[in-house]
Amino acid sequence: MDRNKFKRIIAAIILIAGSFYAQAQNPPHPNSGGAPTTGTNTTVGGQQGGAPIGSGTILLIGLAGLYAGRKAKVLRSDKTEKSA
Repeated sequence: MDRNKFKRIIAAIILIAGSFYAQAQNPPHPNSGGAPTTGTNTTVGGQQGGAPIGSGTILLIGLAGLYAGRKAKVLRSDKTEKSA
């Protein structure tokens, strides 16, 4: 077996095995740590709602479009150089 291939297989096994041992913390109680008998059930962190993802999505799509356009331009320029 090729030495590089062996190293990649070992690295993949370590990463996969390591993911089985990763554990997250328990989420905080919805009442900001209060007892559930208080009668209120506020969201964690107050009444802000969720995180805004609209501008991040637009940024991601724009950068992906620029990356794809550049890749297409480079590929097209490589084909024209080979034929010339």
